[in-house]
Amino acid sequence: MPSNDVRTLLQTAVPTAAAGVIAAAVSAGVAGGKGAVGAVVATLVVILFMGIGLVVLQRTAKSLPHLFQAMGLMLYTAQLLLLFIFVAAFKDTSLFNPKAFAITLVATTLVWIGAQARAHMKAKILYVEPESSKGEKPEKTGPSV
Repeated sequence: MPSNDVRTLLQTAVPTAAAGVIAAAVSAGVAGGKGAVGAVVATLVVILFMGIGLVVLQRTAKSLPHLFQAMGLMLYTAQLLLLFIFVAAFKDTSLFNPKAFAITLVATTLVWIGAQARAHMKAKILYVEPESSKGEKPEKTGPSV
């Protein structure tokens, strides 16, 4: 994974994990140990789902750039559906507090999306290939038009 991709992943995962720690502390205070467990599980689910999605989207952008926008829309829709399915599957669990889980899931998802938008806005991604120092044009990597 290129360093730019790792930087984006770190800039999204770290704030999400921090929000998860805060949510676990608040949930522990409000709902006890089961609330803290629910918050930790929700944070791990969000980081796992969204992290895999980010990696898939970045690989798609590099290998199939013409499908990037459609893949992004499909991926985010699939992620949200999977999160809803996960919440529905664990709504009656006794392993952890379902309310703390659901609230943390929504909150950390929003933190992830905000951090990802911020990371993208701060990234210095070239949209034009610069010329080399010798004045030669770089080789074309895409299809010729």
